[in-house]
Amino acid sequence: MKQYETVFIATPVLSEAQMKEAVAKYTKLITDNGGEIVYQEDWGLKQLAYPIQHKTSGFYYLIEFKADPAFIATLETQYHRDERIIRYITVALDKHAVAYAEHRRQTRAAKAAAPKAVEEPAAPAPQEEVAAEPETETAEA
Repeated sequence: MKQYETVFIATPVLSEAQMKEAVAKYTKLITDNGGEIVYQEDWGLKQLAYPIQHKTSGFYYLIEFKADPAFIATLETQYHRDERIIRYITVALDKHAVAYAEHRRQTRAAKAAAPKAVEEPAAPAPQEEVAAEPETETAEA
Protein backbone atom coordinates (compact mmCIF):
# COMPACT_ATOMS: atom_id res chain seq x y z
CA MET A 1 0.00 0.00 0.00
CA LYS A 2 1.21 3.47 -0.89
CA GLN A 3 0.60 6.62 1.08
CA TYR A 4 -1.50 9.36 -0.52
CA GLU A 5 -2.70 12.82 0.31
CA THR A 6 -5.97 14.15 -1.05
CA VAL A 7 -7.40 17.62 -0.73
CA PHE A 8 -10.89 18.46 -1.86
CA ILE A 9 -12.80 21.72 -1.97
CA ALA A 10 -16.48 21.53 -1.14
CA THR A 11 -19.04 24.10 -2.20
CA PRO A 12 -19.42 26.97 0.29
CA VAL A 13 -23.21 26.62 0.55
CA LEU A 14 -22.93 23.45 2.66
CA SER A 15 -23.90 23.50 6.30
CA GLU A 16 -21.49 22.14 8.89
CA ALA A 17 -23.51 18.91 9.11
CA GLN A 18 -23.42 18.46 5.32
CA MET A 19 -19.67 19.02 5.29
CA LYS A 20 -19.17 16.42 8.04
CA GLU A 21 -21.36 14.04 6.05
CA ALA A 22 -19.20 14.52 2.94
CA VAL A 23 -16.01 13.92 4.94
CA ALA A 24 -17.52 10.81 6.54
CA LYS A 25 -18.50 9.51 3.09
CA TYR A 26 -14.94 9.72 1.78
CA THR A 27 -13.24 8.39 4.91
CA LYS A 28 -15.68 5.45 4.88
CA LEU A 29 -14.98 4.89 1.18
CA ILE A 30 -11.25 4.75 1.88
CA THR A 31 -11.55 2.37 4.84
CA ASP A 32 -14.15 0.14 3.13
CA ASN A 33 -11.75 -0.41 0.23
CA GLY A 34 -8.91 -1.58 2.45
CA GLY A 35 -7.34 1.82 3.05
CA GLU A 36 -6.13 3.29 6.30
CA ILE A 37 -6.65 6.91 7.34
CA VAL A 38 -3.35 8.36 8.59
CA TYR A 39 -4.38 11.97 9.21
CA GLN A 40 -7.28 14.36 8.58
CA GLU A 41 -7.38 18.12 8.76
CA ASP A 42 -10.17 20.62 8.19
CA TRP A 43 -8.73 23.77 6.63
CA GLY A 44 -12.07 25.54 6.79
CA LEU A 45 -13.64 28.09 4.48
CA LYS A 46 -11.08 29.81 2.27
CA GLN A 47 -11.20 32.28 -0.56
CA LEU A 48 -10.44 30.75 -3.97
CA ALA A 49 -7.75 32.26 -6.18
CA TYR A 50 -10.21 32.32 -9.07
CA PRO A 51 -13.92 31.46 -9.42
CA ILE A 52 -14.75 27.77 -9.82
CA GLN A 53 -18.30 27.00 -10.97
CA HIS A 54 -19.24 30.62 -10.18
CA LYS A 55 -18.09 30.24 -6.56
CA THR A 56 -15.39 32.39 -4.97
CA SER A 57 -14.84 30.39 -1.76
CA GLY A 58 -14.94 26.79 -0.59
CA PHE A 59 -14.41 24.41 2.33
CA TYR A 60 -10.98 22.77 2.12
CA TYR A 61 -10.35 19.35 3.65
CA LEU A 62 -7.18 17.23 3.69
CA ILE A 63 -7.06 13.45 4.14
CA GLU A 64 -3.79 11.54 4.30
CA PHE A 65 -4.24 7.80 3.84
CA LYS A 66 -2.68 4.51 2.78
CA ALA A 67 -4.35 2.53 0.00
CA ASP A 68 -3.76 0.38 -3.05
CA PRO A 69 -2.91 2.36 -6.19
CA ALA A 70 -5.92 0.89 -8.03
CA PHE A 71 -8.27 2.52 -5.50
CA ILE A 72 -7.32 6.08 -6.48
CA ALA A 73 -9.35 5.93 -9.71
CA THR A 74 -12.41 4.88 -7.69
CA LEU A 75 -11.93 7.72 -5.21
CA GLU A 76 -11.52 10.34 -7.91
CA THR A 77 -14.57 9.01 -9.77
CA GLN A 78 -16.60 9.52 -6.59
CA TYR A 79 -15.24 13.06 -6.23
CA HIS A 80 -16.19 13.80 -9.83
CA ARG A 81 -19.76 12.53 -9.36
CA ASP A 82 -20.39 14.40 -6.11
CA GLU A 83 -22.09 17.79 -6.62
CA ARG A 84 -20.69 19.02 -3.31
CA ILE A 85 -17.07 18.75 -4.49
CA ILE A 86 -15.93 21.55 -6.79
CA ARG A 87 -12.21 20.63 -6.99
CA TYR A 88 -9.95 17.81 -5.79
CA ILE A 89 -6.40 16.58 -6.06
CA THR A 90 -4.81 13.32 -4.95
CA VAL A 91 -1.04 12.85 -4.89
CA ALA A 92 1.16 9.89 -4.01
CA LEU A 93 3.66 10.72 -1.28
CA ASP A 94 7.27 9.62 -1.61
CA LYS A 95 9.39 8.81 1.45
CA HIS A 96 10.54 12.42 1.81
CA ALA A 97 6.99 13.77 1.67
CA VAL A 98 5.86 11.19 4.24
CA ALA A 99 8.70 12.22 6.58
CA TYR A 100 7.88 15.91 6.09
CA ALA A 101 4.17 15.34 6.74
CA GLU A 102 4.98 13.40 9.93
CA HIS A 103 7.32 16.17 11.11
CA ARG A 104 4.68 18.83 10.34
CA ARG A 105 2.03 16.92 12.33
CA GLN A 106 4.36 16.49 15.32
CA THR A 107 5.27 20.18 15.28
CA ARG A 108 1.61 21.21 15.20
CA ALA A 109 0.77 18.78 17.99
CA ALA A 110 3.62 20.12 20.13
CA LYS A 111 2.51 23.71 19.59
CA ALA A 112 -1.08 22.82 20.46
CA ALA A 113 -0.06 20.90 23.59
CA ALA A 114 2.35 23.53 24.92
CA PRO A 115 0.61 25.82 27.37
CA LYS A 116 0.67 29.40 26.28
CA ALA A 117 3.04 31.28 28.54
CA VAL A 118 1.17 34.27 29.79
CA GLU A 119 3.32 36.46 31.93
CA GLU A 120 1.27 38.25 34.52
CA PRO A 121 2.94 40.45 37.11
CA ALA A 122 2.40 39.31 40.68
CA ALA A 123 1.39 42.78 41.77
CA PRO A 124 0.79 45.92 39.83
CA ALA A 125 4.00 47.84 39.34
CA PRO A 126 4.14 50.92 41.55
CA GLN A 127 4.01 54.08 39.55
CA GLU A 128 6.82 56.42 40.32
CA GLU A 129 5.86 59.94 41.02
CA VAL A 130 7.76 62.30 38.87
CA ALA A 131 8.55 65.47 40.71
CA ALA A 132 7.65 68.40 38.62
CA GLU A 133 10.76 70.40 37.96
CA PRO A 134 10.17 74.09 38.03
CA GLU A 135 10.61 75.64 34.69
CA THR A 136 13.37 78.18 34.67
CA GLU A 137 13.38 81.05 32.36
CA THR A 138 16.49 81.46 30.36
CA ALA A 139 17.78 84.93 30.08
CA GLU A 140 18.11 86.06 26.56
CA ALA A 141 21.19 88.11 26.05
